[in-house]
Amino acid sequence: MKVSEICHGFRLVEENQIDEINSVGQLFIHENSGAQLLHIDNDDDNNVFSISFRTPPSDSTGVAHILEHSVLCGSRKFPVKEPFVELLKGSLKNFLNAFTFPDKTMYPVASQNEKDFFNLMDVYLDAVFYPNIYENEEIFMQEGWHYELNDINEPLNYKGVVYNEMRGAFSSPEGVLFRLIQKTLYPNITYGVESGGDPDDIPNLTYDKFLEFHRKFYHPSNSYIFLYGNIDLEKKLEFLNEEYLKAFDKQFVNSEIAEQEPFDKIVEHNEEYAILDEEEGKDKTYLALNFVTGKIDEHELVLGLSILENMLIDSSGSPFKKAIIESGLGKDMFGFFETDLKQPFFSIILKNSNTENKDAFKKLVFSELQKLVDNGIDPKLIEASLNKKEFSLREADNDGYPKGLSYNLTAMTTWLYDCDPFMHLRYSDVIKSIRKKAKSGYFETLIANYFLKNNHCSLIVLEPSKGLGERKSKKIKDELKKYKDSLSEDELNSIVEMTKRLNTRQSEPDSAEALDTIPALSLNDIDRDLERLPLVEKDGVVTTLHHPIFTNGIAYVKLLFDSTSVPIEKLPTLSLLDALLCESDTENYSYMEFSNEVNTYLGGLHFSATNYVENGKSSVFYPKFVL
Repeated sequence: MKVSEICHGFRLVEENQIDEINSVGQLFIHENSGAQLLHIDNDDDNNVFSISFRTPPSDSTGVAHILEHSVLCGSRKFPVKEPFVELLKGSLKNFLNAFTFPDKTMYPVASQNEKDFFNLMDVYLDAVFYPNIYENEEIFMQEGWHYELNDINEPLNYKGVVYNEMRGAFSSPEGVLFRLIQKTLYPNITYGVESGGDPDDIPNLTYDKFLEFHRKFYHPSNSYIFLYGNIDLEKKLEFLNEEYLKAFDKQFVNSEIAEQEPFDKIVEHNEEYAILDEEEGKDKTYLALNFVTGKIDEHELVLGLSILENMLIDSSGSPFKKAIIESGLGKDMFGFFETDLKQPFFSIILKNSNTENKDAFKKLVFSELQKLVDNGIDPKLIEASLNKKEFSLREADNDGYPKGLSYNLTAMTTWLYDCDPFMHLRYSDVIKSIRKKAKSGYFETLIANYFLKNNHCSLIVLEPSKGLGERKSKKIKDELKKYKDSLSEDELNSIVEMTKRLNTRQSEPDSAEALDTIPALSLNDIDRDLERLPLVEKDGVVTTLHHPIFTNGIAYVKLLFDSTSVPIEKLPTLSLLDALLCESDTENYSYMEFSNEVNTYLGGLHFSATNYVENGKSSVFYPKFVL
């Protein structure tokens, strides 16, 4: 297609060759509905589809999260209670999920089977555009929250999938900490509220507000459709248009993400998290310094800060991390650079510390950062971190997600804010620019500008509190008792009936007619020919097996050492060895220097003790120690 041409209602707006992922990227707009579509065309047979919506919440009732759960509980064409559970019984999917972010909700799927791919698209699109939430209030009650009362004489309780899930999330100190970081850095915008839902606020969400959120944001004009892989594009566009999008007219959806104004001074915040009465509170405080760092569409800045994250936080060769840990102010240190927001932030976190160390921690962080600016960062560490980042970009390995989904998540970081969706997929020139600038203080300047001179910062003290959990539980029970006591007998009976109605819906099986609507593959839809990777066997000092396939310039190498001679009683020692080899000094390097060497020349170095079973003989195995 040529730019401006229309195919099945989709006008091609832009086309780009993306060498970094061996693909062609095409950006479309659906003329009638206003839906945006990004197509990544290549020869990958693991095809990915997703539809996403910009969903900025205005409060912490968890409406976006509850809606993400609820639309997957039956729809117009697929009226079963759990269509995705039923779909799995006849699908070859290799990914099926949904995600709630602070400002967007995503529904991605992946499959290597073409018919299966269209089945998955059909179920997902019907779910988001025509969910049964309008006909069945019980879906909201089940997935969000409801009052539970099985008998008028029993205590009143809160129940709900998301309510319980978020109570669990907020029971961990790190869950509380991550919530506080955004709350303190973005107090006046959507990032300051909890999109997943705060258990204290979830019961404030009404059914009407829940439906209103869907009506407002789940419209094609507010959607971002992503297609990836080798299935014929025209066939996919025809399906999207004919089955769904042509039924919608374009409309204005006000979902713009506001920006937080910078702070005049660092904000400090103290909070508690619950520990058991028998636990010792000493050395269990978290201290966190957090910085808002520019905007996500500042490509070089975002890439530079993500490389700096490795230098400061992730690398074993980091003198900054070493100084923090060896200070004795805490027992462990970690951090991250968060890029799934319009305004990214950088966090430096000290774990297993104490409240009285707050000022010393703050002083130490800034003094160690100042040292790096004054004395310069070790060029070897810079080179190692640059190479590690470039390797991770080439590999696009996102926690085992399909590669196409990894690219989808990358594109959404800018596309969601009306910026170039290809920006962070095309990284080669930016990496080259950073390499050149690194020789003249580029990273030192980043530290000075975005940490030392940056007042858009929060210092959080999260300390343990005995009995806090019990006090919160008692407060909820007291509030529920007070509310129950205020109700008339008729109102209480109404809650009992509502509870019974929900229990009945949950326990009743779907009808045969409803189950028949779920698409399933037959044996004839499955390719009987297995994919066989090209394999070349080479003889030499050792036998080498080589797979000549596209790996984006990365060589993956495994060396297998025979470990048959290790007696059974020594196997635990062999397992310990694989953990120690990369974390110990060697004859030529300290462990910090060794870490830099690994990151400079390799994408990673790992050891493991494992076994290989002989083909066709499950009782015959070969123990190996693998590099």
